Amino acid sequence: MGRIVLDKVKKTFGEVTVIPPLDLEIEDGEFVVFVGPSGCGKSTLLRLIAGLEDVSSGQIRIDGQDATNVAPAKRGLAMVFQSYALYPHMSVRKNIAFPLKMAKMEQAEIDRRVDSAASVLNLTPYLERRPGQLSGGQRQRVAIGRAIVREPAAFLFDEPLSNLDAALRVGMRLEISELHKRLATTMVYVTHDQVEAMTMADKIVVLQAGVIEQVGSPLTLYHTPRNKFVAGFIGSPRMNLLEGPEAQKRGAHTVGIRPEHITPSPTEGLWKGRVGVSEHLGSDTFFHVHLEGRDEPITVRAGGEVDMHHGDTIWLTPDESRMHRFDKAGLRIS
Repeated sequence: MGRIVLDKVKKTFGEVTVIPPLDLEIEDGEFVVFVGPSGCGKSTLLRLIAGLEDVSSGQIRIDGQDATNVAPAKRGLAMVFQSYALYPHMSVRKNIAFPLKMAKMEQAEIDRRVDSAASVLNLTPYLERRPGQLSGGQRQRVAIGRAIVREPAAFLFDEPLSNLDAALRVGMRLEISELHKRLATTMVYVTHDQVEAMTMADKIVVLQAGVIEQVGSPLTLYHTPRNKFVAGFIGSPRMNLLEGPEAQKRGAHTVGIRPEHITPSPTEGLWKGRVGVSEHLGSDTFFHVHLEGRDEPITVRAGGEVDMHHGDTIWLTPDESRMHRFDKAGLRIS
């Protein structure tokens, strides 16, 4: 079991409130991702769940039990940090076994758990190596293995892939997602990378300044963002947001349209603009288009075969059925 409930949890540092009172339910077996810009409070929230920070007020319940003042080691949770924190003089086997040794577990059970975790993480051939002989991705798997052997109620990940290069990040992202399916254990994962959030999560929690802006599945947040902040944060490239006459025509203060919901044409369309920077990604091309009377360019996603160049005149037609409308306060207009 790994159900976690935050009930009016608040965190202050002196006179500064970093997490205003919030409520959140994480169901047993869910993969929940906390996402938001730097300084939004996502790592602080994770540390509150782990017990590494004290709650200023409110309650944290784990599997129905009040864990608000329970020591971190007794919460039944395992945390994987951004830094691997491996012991360089120990073998992989000894690194993974370390928390069990500290718990004075019998050697036969330690060996069983280490061998099982190593098999799940494809680390069996490397058990007698030291961390310095491993790649970054392998070292991260060792850190995850050290968490697995504790057989926790939930895993807590604090930006675990941020030290890896782009290719390794993609590979480890898939491995952690696959691991979640195999273990069927609750995972709470912190990242500033919304692509990681979209591809890994069952449920995303979008945070800004310690406030939960929206909770929902990746596609729910993508298709029906509840406010401008979520609309602009979720999606890569980000949603285009327009104010002024274009919004007023549609009964809103701001309208949003995603890059893939705009059709470009060299000859006709609703909006006339000039091609600025083009990003060619093979199957797709992203055009950054400067519209007349608008300072910030519009981003348009087109097929990789679309051949337009810097300075070319381009016409854009948004799909009106895919327009998002927001009021003056930034809230979604249904």
